[in-house]
Amino acid sequence: MSERTAQNIYDLLIDGIASGTFAPGEQLAEVTLAERFHVSRTPIREALHRLEQANFAERGPRRAFFVRKMQASDLQDLFEAVGEIESAIAALAARRMTEIQRRQLQAILEEGRACGDDAQTYAEINRRFHAQINQGAHNATLSASHAELTLRTQVWRSRNFALDGRRLDSSRREHAAIAEAILQGDGETTRLKMREHVASSFITLTDLLKTDG
Repeated sequence: MSERTAQNIYDLLIDGIASGTFAPGEQLAEVTLAERFHVSRTPIREALHRLEQANFAERGPRRAFFVRKMQASDLQDLFEAVGEIESAIAALAARRMTEIQRRQLQAILEEGRACGDDAQTYAEINRRFHAQINQGAHNATLSASHAELTLRTQVWRSRNFALDGRRLDSSRREHAAIAEAILQGDGETTRLKMREHVASSFITLTDLLKTDG
């Protein structure tokens, strides 16, 4: 098994969970996945262990892997942590972003406005918007914490856009407010706007989970 193969499988499974190809509660069978991706069971097994460690999968009967069903209570702690980390990062970015990074942030914001109702495209633009702010903070320690939390929340944030078209518009408005505060160099307003943005993502997601139930 190569590390690259296991990582590729892991990325494909993450994408499948984010897109709904693998639904919450669905079994992730080693043999079936090995046939699907045309690899041996060894990289599949490694990828499934990584999914479990990242809280995307859990063990069920006979220690089989299943896509984890997240409850609102599970997500609340996670999104609260994200809100605190991202708001701190955003506040630093308001003070530390270079002019080039500010222009790049504006360009990403415009891409988000121009993509219409394409939820998949917007989800990727959303990821880049947050990554740009993370880079603009110029803090390696916060960046590492942000990367770990992003991995654990990206699936759920993307799901918001795919299942609730209204979230596209509200996210665009929130991004615009965050970008405006950053461009004005207002760290405290940026901190507040980012915390509100993450909270809105959580509220939308919990509404979707209630509908699923």
